[in-house]
Amino acid sequence: MSVYAAVDLGASSGRVMTVRVDGDRLDLAETHRFPNRPVRAGGALHWDVLALYRGVLDGLAKAGAVDSIGIDSWAVDYGLLDAGRLIGNPVHYRDERTAGIMERVSAELGAATLYQVGGLQFLPFNTIYQLLADPALDRAETLLLIPDLLTYWLTGSVGAEVTNASTTGLYDVRARSWAHDLAARLGIPSRILPELRPPGAPAGTLRASVAAETGLPVATAVTAVASHDTASAVAAVPANGDRFAYISSGTWSLVGLELPRPVLTEASRLANFTNEGGLDGTVRYLRNVMGLWILQECLRAWGESDLPGLLDAAAGARPFAAVIDPDDPAFLPPGDMPGRVDALCARTGQRPPDGRGEAVRVVLEGLALAYRRTLRAAVRLSGQEADVVHVVGGGARNALLCQMTADATGLPVVAGPVEAAALGNALVQARARGEVRDIRALVRHSERLVTYEPRGDGGLWDAAESRLAELTGSDRTAAG
Repeated sequence: MSVYAAVDLGASSGRVMTVRVDGDRLDLAETHRFPNRPVRAGGALHWDVLALYRGVLDGLAKAGAVDSIGIDSWAVDYGLLDAGRLIGNPVHYRDERTAGIMERVSAELGAATLYQVGGLQFLPFNTIYQLLADPALDRAETLLLIPDLLTYWLTGSVGAEVTNASTTGLYDVRARSWAHDLAARLGIPSRILPELRPPGAPAGTLRASVAAETGLPVATAVTAVASHDTASAVAAVPANGDRFAYISSGTWSLVGLELPRPVLTEASRLANFTNEGGLDGTVRYLRNVMGLWILQECLRAWGESDLPGLLDAAAGARPFAAVIDPDDPAFLPPGDMPGRVDALCARTGQRPPDGRGEAVRVVLEGLALAYRRTLRAAVRLSGQEADVVHVVGGGARNALLCQMTADATGLPVVAGPVEAAALGNALVQARARGEVRDIRALVRHSERLVTYEPRGDGGLWDAAESRLAELTGSDRTAAG
């Protein structure tokens, strides 16, 4: 039985998971979890990347002997190196330093030009805009995104894994290479862009100092995985064939299709879909939806820990008591989320939810409507049909939301695996060593999956979507 260490870093915590692979069996265990606490210092919001690295080392020490190590994390954020040393702690993507830069660059080069190269959703914190706000850019020798930076500290090997590089705005999604011409037009020196690595490529072995600290052999391999956590999660989607949609469901939901090539049409740009790299040269054609953030903040505001009880109450509550758009900007910041739901209902002439069960139902119905809009837009814009929706991540545990998603989309929903990012991370390592041939088949055969069939009440969802369009004064279906 081979053992792989999957380092999976999220915005609020990191963990080291071990995945044992034995034929058609998988055994996943969490060996170490550690907090990820951003720090505001000197007027900027930073990631405490040294604390993260300390957590990785501690987790690897607890994991024991492993055949390979891989790291995945969130996208866009980076460290700059000069003579191999980090120039300051990486800045958090929520820092205010990029204010106005995206708009300036779009005005200078044209939004259509930027989309034709990178194919990215326009977000002010994309790496390309962060670099233009970084005073250390002129003296930097190397740019390393967060997983690549930690891999460098483990191994001394420099490289840029493709799935994360594709989120920077400096990656040509059609040529599958760095967009050096675009970088030059913006004054970003090409020297900082390291050699690209595909998922599964070797990324070196442990430095002697790391081996001594973790108790692992110096010969322990480190593998470049699909290092954007969503890319790892999509790699572990247990699909059978290519006519599927996916929802990577957590605090945010990433909703889309896996395609063989990017969609760079003007309609796609206006709908704000993104084209990001996936495993084996695929494209993750998707858009962000708010996700379970609203529900999580409601639970926090209520001081409520009985989520199963609330979901039972929601299942019995009146359908479509109110309809909301979870992507409304009012829901972005933390705070009194139940009050914001009530305020939005009042603003749109609707009666606020009557009790917590009804409030939870309103939130989940709003999410299912957003999934429906986004998936239908993705199919329309790409021309690729979907026969099934795969829900992976924490939202796969929410049976009510999964059933609503099946009803809203009119498609069967297959829920699971919950730990998709860690599994995708580890199984890319296993495939690189020749121990796994078909990642998705192995996940299908080894993980517990639950299928939710649509119940044929699509007319109710049609009416709810029309009602939402009237209340918001926009054609949400056409806008995608």
